[in-house]
Amino acid sequence: MRQKIGILGATGMVGQRFIQLLEHHPYFEVAWLAASDKSSGKKYGDAVKWKLDTALPEKIANMTISPAKPEGAPKVIFAALDTDIARELEPLFADAGCAVISNSSAFRMHEDVPLVIPEVNADHLPILEEQASRKKNGGYIVTNPNCSAIGLVMVLKPLVDRFGIDSIFVSTMQAISGAGYPGVPSMDILGNVVPFIKNEEEKMQAETLRLLGSRDGKIVRPLDARMTAHCNRVPVEDGHTESVSIKLTRPATREQILEAWAEFKPLAGRDLPMAPAQPIEFLSQDDRPQPRVDKNRGRGMAASVGRLRPCTLLDWKFTVLSHNTIRGAAGAAILNAELLVSLGKLEPAAVTV
Repeated sequence: MRQKIGILGATGMVGQRFIQLLEHHPYFEVAWLAASDKSSGKKYGDAVKWKLDTALPEKIANMTISPAKPEGAPKVIFAALDTDIARELEPLFADAGCAVISNSSAFRMHEDVPLVIPEVNADHLPILEEQASRKKNGGYIVTNPNCSAIGLVMVLKPLVDRFGIDSIFVSTMQAISGAGYPGVPSMDILGNVVPFIKNEEEKMQAETLRLLGSRDGKIVRPLDARMTAHCNRVPVEDGHTESVSIKLTRPATREQILEAWAEFKPLAGRDLPMAPAQPIEFLSQDDRPQPRVDKNRGRGMAASVGRLRPCTLLDWKFTVLSHNTIRGAAGAAILNAELLVSLGKLEPAAVTV
């Protein structure tokens, strides 16, 4: 029997990805949908503007959208909410005893809320035990990172572990799906690059250093490194591309860096359905990775990296690509939930694996 789950913000782009990715999931079954007041009470198929390249499941289309309230909701909630709404609603569900697996930035930097990439910092999860709702009735919030941070952090993690990192420079080329739907107006983005995404650079910098940091008892100490980010919106549908330069603490050869990436398989043996077999895929071609041809590597859950070469300003530079609404959003949250199941923090007795 699969665990019944609910989706908050079910009609948005990330909510749609949750539905797509969970359709045949062995652990979880979508049993409850909630969205804005204007959608409440409608059939999901009537309320949603389905934008994905697979058909809307008939069962989901016929489900009635519920009010965004904890009453009647399952005990496991995937949240795909705008930040301001998440700040209001997610604590209500946690206080009602729900496990809230959130894609929002509202609580990512709170001291007692884990910000997690399972391949990178699964050991940060125990800080959820410090949340007041957890102590009161078992509810809690766990978050996944910003879509621009997640691919970068996956590629940096094995380098931090083997060589240390002193400085990080990154310039992003971010897909329009990261802005949701309807997102960026066509007259603003077609044939254009917009060199500003509100709060994106600040989130990317803070989240990257937190994710690569270490847990010290009840708190997480960020990585002691310098970082700067330039974030740009480009006319690409899916897939965030990033140009990265780094300065290592200890010298490393090209072969040693490639070896670190190839051997990075921290979830091997856990058998988590959403986890890619190879989290970091190196592409040797001079002109790769590219969003059109590489974004779905590892079923959209792998980070692609290429163009590794010496940097005349720092030490090394390379290009990173990750799928922003799968690995950077819904897929990341589902993988967090799978990890929580494996650790016994999501009523594992209710799940048949």
